[in-house]
Amino acid sequence: MKNIKEVLKERILILDGAMGTMLQRHKFSEEDFRGERFKDWEHPLQGNNDLLSITQPESIADVHRQYFAAGADIVETNTFSGTTIAMADYFLEDYVYELNYESARIAKKVANEFTAKEPNKPRFVAGSIGPTNKTASMSPDVNDPGFRGVTFDQLRIAYKQQVEALLDGGVDLLLVETIFDTLNAKAALFAIEEVKEERNIDVPVMVSGTITDASGRTLSGQTAEAFLISISHIPVLSVGFNCALGASQLVPHLEVLSAKSNYAVSAHPNAGLPNAFGEYDESPAQMAAQIKEYAEKGLVNIVGGCCGTTPEHIKAIAEVVGKYKPRIVAR
Repeated sequence: MKNIKEVLKERILILDGAMGTMLQRHKFSEEDFRGERFKDWEHPLQGNNDLLSITQPESIADVHRQYFAAGADIVETNTFSGTTIAMADYFLEDYVYELNYESARIAKKVANEFTAKEPNKPRFVAGSIGPTNKTASMSPDVNDPGFRGVTFDQLRIAYKQQVEALLDGGVDLLLVETIFDTLNAKAALFAIEEVKEERNIDVPVMVSGTITDASGRTLSGQTAEAFLISISHIPVLSVGFNCALGASQLVPHLEVLSAKSNYAVSAHPNAGLPNAFGEYDESPAQMAAQIKEYAEKGLVNIVGGCCGTTPEHIKAIAEVVGKYKPRIVAR
């Protein structure tokens, strides 16, 4: 089977769409989230999507299947909040290893099913590493600007545990995504480098930041170029942006990455901007037409969807970008 670096030279790769959007269709109750295993848990668990890898594993596998069937080359594990820092909200810190391991195992099993059916189109699993619900660069208290809710070392330790479990579960690559604070991302990347060194392995790493508004900056104040420079000391497979903005608003920021970077460039935007109810209205055809611009301009190597996207969106995007050559990567 070809490795991902070889496939990236041949075509634009398709990343999956939103996991949360798909799980919302099930309208899972508190009891569904708990399953048998956590039925007596003394804290509410509804909304903890990562836990569904243990309590509703078939539903998670089904989401992965739908995305692969729609044309995805890469699916993300159901581990966006899979750190002790984020799981503290549910008092589930002790289950973090299992959550990540099971999520990786489920995704890899489905990927292997599809690769076996289409050996000429290998399917890959990216271990999803979210930003946590804390920020290392900024104070959560306006009255105490020097205060930090989390330290670099706390983040590093939490990320390291997540990375080890994802790798043990069989992921092919790691995706540090939705980065609003680059210092958090640096802790994740540091942890990944530690694990790579300890295990004497080389695992591809995707890095994806989030431009939070029309200012064109991340929440911690960086422009696209500054973000790229601040993570460039780490050997990564790709750098890109996801979430926050719709596809068309990302174009100028992807142009900067494409011009300045020797890495592959990725983008998985939301299905437009949220409406008054926090829902995403952009249709698959509308979103695919915007992502076509990325491909026409030769800006991208990997595209997919974030909030509000579904297998229908991914299918439309795959059909459009399949006609274009990937951006040429210098290295």
